[in-house]
Amino acid sequence: MATIALVDDDRDILALIATTLESEGYNVVAYPDGPAALNGFKTVQPDLVIMDMTMPGISGIEAIRRIRQWDPNARILVFTMHQNAAFAVQAIRAGAKGYVTKTSPPETLVRAALDILAGQMAVSPDIEHELALSHVAGEAIAADILSPREFEVLRMLLAERTTEEIAGELHLSPKTVANLRSLIKDKLGVGSDIELVRLALRQGILTQLDLGAA
Repeated sequence: MATIALVDDDRDILALIATTLESEGYNVVAYPDGPAALNGFKTVQPDLVIMDMTMPGISGIEAIRRIRQWDPNARILVFTMHQNAAFAVQAIRAGAKGYVTKTSPPETLVRAALDILAGQMAVSPDIEHELALSHVAGEAIAADILSPREFEVLRMLLAERTTEEIAGELHLSPKTVANLRSLIKDKLGVGSDIELVRLALRQGILTQLDLGAA
């Protein structure tokens, strides 16, 4: 019987996914955030991790990166509300084997889990569509040219996190974060924070709803 680790800070989502997977015959363990998942992974060594992207503590992308550092063969499926191709690209670059949105029907998640356990990649149909439409003519695409670490710093900058907060969460020095900030702007061809926000809005990395919540 395969063991699947679920990582999500929403208890209702955890309960729903656990019930769905247990009905398919899987053994399920659950964790509320990235640090707990990393510690649990080292102990349980599950056959598959199903992980949210946005959680307290470290983000999904950072948790994926750390799990894959500890076990390069780890199989990780992202299950998230983010319906943007940029997030899917970066999750896969960080080491995820699949990406399914939370608006997908339960059978899509089960099918993706089966595919990944069988050694295949898996993305939900809505993300396949977004990937096909993701490029903006004549503009540097963040998902294409930024590394997972750079993309994570970009996301945190857009969330108005301070240099010190980013450094602490990602285990970097403030100087390294400042250098990454400059490098990100250079790679994306923008000269100011305002231009960076506008680019993020155009490419769907940041929404007006995010700005309203800031």
